[in-house]
Amino acid sequence: MANTYTQLYVQIVFAVQGRLNLITERNRDELEKYICGIIKNKKSKPLAIYCNPDHTHILIGLHPATSVSSLTRDIKANSSKFINDKKWVKGKFNWQDGFGAFSYSKSQIDSVAKYILNQPKRHKKQTFKEEYLGILKKLDIDYDEQYLFE
Repeated sequence: MANTYTQLYVQIVFAVQGRLNLITERNRDELEKYICGIIKNKKSKPLAIYCNPDHTHILIGLHPATSVSSLTRDIKANSSKFINDKKWVKGKFNWQDGFGAFSYSKSQIDSVAKYILNQPKRHKKQTFKEEYLGILKKLDIDYDEQYLFE
């Protein structure tokens, strides 16, 4: 893709199926590294990631030939298989259907990265549902609450 120049920053957010607390602190770092490897293999750049017990936030510098939907599909499918192969949970691990994807300008990257990395502190005061609804409202995204959470 000669002569193609882009600056595409996207935050992707998705939840554990049923919003169960299945991602343990003991496994978080290994899972985050695995997900970053998926992103790099898709020619994109992981900028910040935090896997909470029941959901994940990732800030990505997106390659222009990669769609957000296909990258998110690959992250979720491959990381689910990784978790199941490692037998980190009883039964079968799955991510919830769907995801949130939010674009940002270069000037916002530092604050979004800090937001993502500050997840443990944030979730002492705010649930994932409150956080996610807050993001949607702040970014003026229309939504139907019946489809947001399983």
